[in-house]
Amino acid sequence: MTISMTRAEREAFLSEVHIGVLSVQQDGRGPLTVPVWYAYEPGGMVNVITGEESKKGELIKASGRFSLCAQTENAPYKYVSVEGPVVKSDKPVDPVERRAMAHRYLGEEFGDLYIQATEADVEGSVVFRMAPESWFTADFAKQFA
Repeated sequence: MTISMTRAEREAFLSEVHIGVLSVQQDGRGPLTVPVWYAYEPGGMVNVITGEESKKGELIKASGRFSLCAQTENAPYKYVSVEGPVVKSDKPVDPVERRAMAHRYLGEEFGDLYIQATEADVEGSVVFRMAPESWFTADFAKQFA
């Protein structure tokens, strides 16, 4: 019996709302690992919005790739870890995409408040689009099937 997810299972899981944990290489140190909001649709790219001149943004630009892990917080646990190259970055961030990301994580009311509160950050933001190359998954509920 395997606890690995099928392609359809992993893509469906990653498209759900989870806080992602992004890791990106740092020279001479362990990877920078930070929580992030992300967007993903099955068969598509993993999209992360961040400050272009943030530590995370600069490291992603330098390495040209990153990893992202999403997980459940309650048993039976599941996770998807995906890694790949950044195939595109968009600056400025499309206001529709920015609003959709805020609504995904905060809902409409608080998402709109977040958009207003962070308006000054828009100019320095960028969307990094990662093409998934390698996946590592587990669905521990499969142990009980």
